[in-house]
Amino acid sequence: MENNSFPITNWSEDDRPREKLMLKGKSALSDAELIAILIGSGSRNESAVELSRRILSSVDNNLNALGKLSISQLLCFKGIGEAKAISIIAAMDLGRRRRGEAAAELKKITSSKMIFEIMQPVIGELPHEEFWIIYVNNSNLIISKSQLSKGGITATLVDVRLIFKNALEIGATGIVLCHNHPSGILKASEADIKITKKIKLAAESLDISILDHVIVGEHGYFSFADEGIL
Repeated sequence: MENNSFPITNWSEDDRPREKLMLKGKSALSDAELIAILIGSGSRNESAVELSRRILSSVDNNLNALGKLSISQLLCFKGIGEAKAISIIAAMDLGRRRRGEAAAELKKITSSKMIFEIMQPVIGELPHEEFWIIYVNNSNLIISKSQLSKGGITATLVDVRLIFKNALEIGATGIVLCHNHPSGILKASEADIKITKKIKLAAESLDISILDHVIVGEHGYFSFADEGIL
């Protein structure tokens, strides 16, 4: 039984987060118990697990929301210092990067949904706009993906020449355009349509295909190809 005067060190071994992980495996632990391992300790009046539960409760037990908390927001919780806050943020971002790498292992572009799955962990939750290019070969297998530009919350600058310089250097025969809308509005703006047409015109002269332009959001996406406006 947990209470404010019963620290983790007094729990049975089966219930202590670290020992529980070793004995039963990581899947046996709750989110709060995993976070408790990260932060190591709570405060005089609260165990690490209780503190972790309180932090999770503040974001409705949503790990994606937890990953968006800043250091200053985490420091508002009694028992969380700078080192613990940094540990939580680092762990959340490792999880985000792992999702991105797992999605990239799909390798071959076959649909707009796949593009979303690859790029959502990269740009789907950013507070600013970024423009990315996925380069593919003639079998639509991914050669590489790279950030083209990083802008403000409403717009980003796109260097069309750099897109095709990179494509020619790595032998890409097709590209996918991707950018995010921090506003959450999954609809192509006039500026989005204009830059897409500009890139497509340049691509045609180099015999490079534009497979799609996908606007990525946190929970969904907009595909130019699916909407017939590519």
